Amino acid sequence: MNSNQYRYLDREKSWLAFNARVLQEAGDETVPLLERLRFLGIFSNNFDEFFRVRFAAIRRLALSGESGEKLLGGASAHQLLKEITEIVIRQQSESLRILNVIESQLAKENIFMINEKEVTPEQETFIKDFFIQKVSPALVTIILNDLAEFPLLKDTAGYLAVKLVLNSPADKNPLLNLMKSKREVRYALIEMPKTINRFVVLPQVDDKQFVMLLDDVIRYNLDSLFNIFDYKSVKAHMIKITRDAELDIDSDMSKSMLEKIATSVKDRRIGEPVRFVYDQSIGKDTLKFFLTHLEIDSSDSIIPGGRYHNRRDYMDFPNLGRYDLLYKTKPPVPVKGLGLDGSVLNKIAHKDYMVYAPYQSFSYLIKFLREAALDPNVTNIKITLYRLAQNSQIVSSLVNAAKNGKKVTVQIELQARFDEASNISYAEQMQTEGINLIFGIKGLKVHSKICVVDRIEKGKLKRYGFISTGNFNEGTARFYTDITLFTSHQQILKEASKVFDFFEVNYRLHRYKHLIVSPHYTRTKFGKMIDREILNATLGRPAYIDMKMNSLSDFPMIDKLYDASKAGVKVRLQIRGICALIPGVPGMSENIEAISIVDNFLEHSRLFVFCNDDRPEVFIGSADLMRRNLDARVEVTCPIYDEEIKRELMETFEIGWKGNVKARLHSEKLDNIYRPRGENPVFRAQFEMYRYYQDMIAETEVSINN
Repeated sequence: MNSNQYRYLDREKSWLAFNARVLQEAGDETVPLLERLRFLGIFSNNFDEFFRVRFAAIRRLALSGESGEKLLGGASAHQLLKEITEIVIRQQSESLRILNVIESQLAKENIFMINEKEVTPEQETFIKDFFIQKVSPALVTIILNDLAEFPLLKDTAGYLAVKLVLNSPADKNPLLNLMKSKREVRYALIEMPKTINRFVVLPQVDDKQFVMLLDDVIRYNLDSLFNIFDYKSVKAHMIKITRDAELDIDSDMSKSMLEKIATSVKDRRIGEPVRFVYDQSIGKDTLKFFLTHLEIDSSDSIIPGGRYHNRRDYMDFPNLGRYDLLYKTKPPVPVKGLGLDGSVLNKIAHKDYMVYAPYQSFSYLIKFLREAALDPNVTNIKITLYRLAQNSQIVSSLVNAAKNGKKVTVQIELQARFDEASNISYAEQMQTEGINLIFGIKGLKVHSKICVVDRIEKGKLKRYGFISTGNFNEGTARFYTDITLFTSHQQILKEASKVFDFFEVNYRLHRYKHLIVSPHYTRTKFGKMIDREILNATLGRPAYIDMKMNSLSDFPMIDKLYDASKAGVKVRLQIRGICALIPGVPGMSENIEAISIVDNFLEHSRLFVFCNDDRPEVFIGSADLMRRNLDARVEVTCPIYDEEIKRELMETFEIGWKGNVKARLHSEKLDNIYRPRGENPVFRAQFEMYRYYQDMIAETEVSINN
């Protein structure tokens, strides 16, 4: 709490509230059944990342001996770890309940999830053949009792913890029963193979479809694995360990950044355990054996779970041809005036264009780079890369440009969390093709999303480029909402080029008139724009602030918004994830409203609108209002000068703000209450956004025909 006695929500609990909203979607019976399974997968995947990063950071703080109250907004690190674990156990229990409901509803659709005890004689042959041909060759099975050193369990991998009770001599000779021989117990680990789909689709019978988890296929064939042992019983229960994902970067000056990150990623596999999840039906002796040998203690989060872990795999549950149980696919709407069949550069030369994915196609970015790669007048291409698709067309386009003699400069962030190995691989590929790589700045991640192309026209340099709110990743562009501005505004692109200069010579501080660049200017500039709204409100002029972002957790920026509210500035916030600000508190934030939309698409765009005495200033960018984005990353926020695009962005904000189906209210209780609809008609923001862009094209066609 600061000197003004302002209040904040705990950031970690707010994140858990966001994941609870994802779980709400899984439990929502209006959501198609297979989509509900996908939301369960997202919920589980989010938890994995939470423990690897956020929980791990608090645990490190607790183990350091510091309370962490100042950093954590009031709670001690030890207390917060305890509270988080309690919340997680409740949410895990709820996710299991929802999964059971979904499976029962799938059965009504003639889709049956069966386990190893429900296999019919007709299915047995297929399952045994599948195990022998596909599964058994990929399994890693380790007998643990006689090992000098316990094996290292991989981060977030699934394992079957096996207990074998061997037959005793008394079983073979009844006379020995008098000796009451103690049975020998052996323990084993079976690592779930990642090369095989977790869901095994069995042969269809009439109109009934059957799916079996790989875990149960293995359980069904345990005898095939352990028949060399003379055992009385065998049991297998799922366990999973989550490790601290913090990278420890080597300070050896003789190594390149690429080598340092590669080594650090490899070392992550031995990171400290922070969570242990187990099947709650596991025997106490088996659980004790694994906790002891894995050195799991009370500082780690020990979570009793269901029979199956790694429910993130449900994100890839087979569709089984049941498209009626999925959201209807909506093809991207064309961008008005910007076709994919002509020259994108020629279009951008005359005016700015905006692409709002996935409502509109990410293909415009690929088209831009493909054209630049072939254009004889293009001399240089500069781009920042953070997260890339598995088979990146962006990288392919850049390699193509280099092969055509262009100078290509790529700032690739090797420390993009959990994408390090992929980015290292791409970096090596691009380096081989002669692309100039920049590996970042010590102490700063490069999170900006910018591209600048130099083109010679009539003997003079002219720049083209794009600035975005999201990653240049055609995979995630299908379900992340992000905004990209295509422009030939020379002053903006000159400043974007300065950002690349900063990457290479980062002791030189550049000045920017148009762009807002972290870590040097974003906090100050946003503070000044909020102060201007406060001044206008006190003078009786129009004053409002509209912001859309992923997370809002920086306490000083929240203080500024509280100050604005007290001055009478109307503040509307669309915050998908963490919101440490508490809206609607008399005397502190009564003029602030905040909602979160969680729906079919992941809300990822960042949009900022300042009233400026009814002369709105509109910005898009890569930065949320979080301390790391303001002070510890290179971020770029870009002004929108084109009046048509400015109006379009403000209208899209209004569409989101009117949402009353998938919109939840941020509140101090973190209870994820759906926004009251009252007498208003149903308004599902993402559906209405798609209709908005459809109508825009339809109006253009009518105008042309008339």
